[in-house]
Amino acid sequence: MGSRGLGLVLVCCLLLTFACGPVLGRMPPGQQEQQEQEGTREPPLDPAERTEEKHEKYNPKQGEEPTASRCFRCCDPGTPVYQAIPVPQINITILKGEKGDRGDRGLQGKYGKPGSVGARGHVGPKGQKGSMGAPGDRCKNHYAAFSVGRKKPLHSNDYYQTVIFDTEFVNLYSHFNMFTGKFYCYVPGIYFFSLNVHTWNQKETYLHIMKNGEEVVILYAQVSDRSIMQSQSLMLELQEQDEVWVRLFKGERENAIFSDEFDTYITFSGYLVKHAAEP
Repeated sequence: MGSRGLGLVLVCCLLLTFACGPVLGRMPPGQQEQQEQEGTREPPLDPAERTEEKHEKYNPKQGEEPTASRCFRCCDPGTPVYQAIPVPQINITILKGEKGDRGDRGLQGKYGKPGSVGARGHVGPKGQKGSMGAPGDRCKNHYAAFSVGRKKPLHSNDYYQTVIFDTEFVNLYSHFNMFTGKFYCYVPGIYFFSLNVHTWNQKETYLHIMKNGEEVVILYAQVSDRSIMQSQSLMLELQEQDEVWVRLFKGERENAIFSDEFDTYITFSGYLVKHAAEP
């Protein structure tokens, strides 16, 4: 080799020395820590100092708060109060069982007190026009009326006499029978009747307006030297098939009514005032 080769060998050795020196001079980690602890280890304490240090360790000074990392015994004074751990709650709504049978109906409770009247509500909108209704019944009017007269005089006899009329002024629907002298009710309701006669001088006048065989009112005039016109009127409530007529009293008393063929002195009239079906 020459001198040049030796120079290269020396340069390589130097490079290896610089590269491997720190690695070879480094100590293992465990050994290095042990040496550091030995270098910083304090001299051993006597028993009195050790007891005082132990007391300060577990009994902090007044006003100081113990660190969170320290442990305490339950028998030590000044043991901090730890927050109680909350008891876990179970949601019973998720523990729903099967639906049970329906129970019996309970008794009705008492009625509550009536509440106060509420305020009046707003007026609602106008409704739609309704449909046309069915045509109603035709308006029915009820009529009944008659007016008759007599041109012949009539004297009393041994029996009661029905006054027969021979002149017909008005006889609506022929409800007055000219042969029997009676008015027959076909339209029930309230009627007005009127009777007019001419008395006979020196004779008594004694008649009745009859309803179904009963005397209702009397037309009477005493004996007088002159004859006069006498009248009677009334209102009767009649039912269907009721009868109304005029009757002359029998011969116990001499009575008569006057008339002649030239004038009509005796009249009997009646008409319906109000139908029974009307309110």
